[in-house]
Amino acid sequence: MTTLIKEAMVGVVAGWIVAGYAIWKYGPGLRKRFVRCPERKVRATVVADQREAQFGCLRVVDVKACSLSAQMDCSKQCRVCL
Repeated sequence: MTTLIKEAMVGVVAGWIVAGYAIWKYGPGLRKRFVRCPERKVRATVVADQREAQFGCLRVVDVKACSLSAQMDCSKQCRVCL
């Protein structure tokens, strides 16, 4: 009986670890994305800031960095591609 309780507790802890990792990995925050820049027509790597717009729905609210330029001189039109 005690082994059954221990196995159940290990299963619950493993479930919490998996859920926590999924929220950390795919939840809100800064994420690297690959898009095609509408201004320069080339592929770019951007760091997008994702926030929760509604329950269970993430939206990109800002572009923090872009691989095409050292300074963010573009008008951030690639945000609509994300």
